[in-house]
Amino acid sequence: MLTVNMLDAKTSLSKLVDAVENGSESEIVIARNGKPAAKLVPIDVPPRKKRRLGLLAGKYPPMDFEAFQAMDAEIEATFLLGSKET
Repeated sequence: MLTVNMLDAKTSLSKLVDAVENGSESEIVIARNGKPAAKLVPIDVPPRKKRRLGLLAGKYPPMDFEAFQAMDAEIEATFLLGSKET
C-alpha cells in the first residue's frame, strides 16, 4: 500500500490512477498533513458475458434469396399504406 501526500497526488494523479488501474498498486492512500484522508482503489468491473452465436438457429424457417426478395413488395406496401403518392 502506497501513501502519497496531497501535493504529490495533485501533480501525479494520472500516474497514480494508472498504477491502480494496471494492478501495480492495489490501493493508494492520499494523506493530508501526514494523516490518511482518502483511498484510491480500482473499480470492480464485472467480467463481460460471452455472446452466444446461433442463439436463434432453427427458430425460423429457412429462406432462400428468391423468397427473401419476394417480401420486398409486401414490406413496401406496409410502409406506404398510409401515405399518398403525388
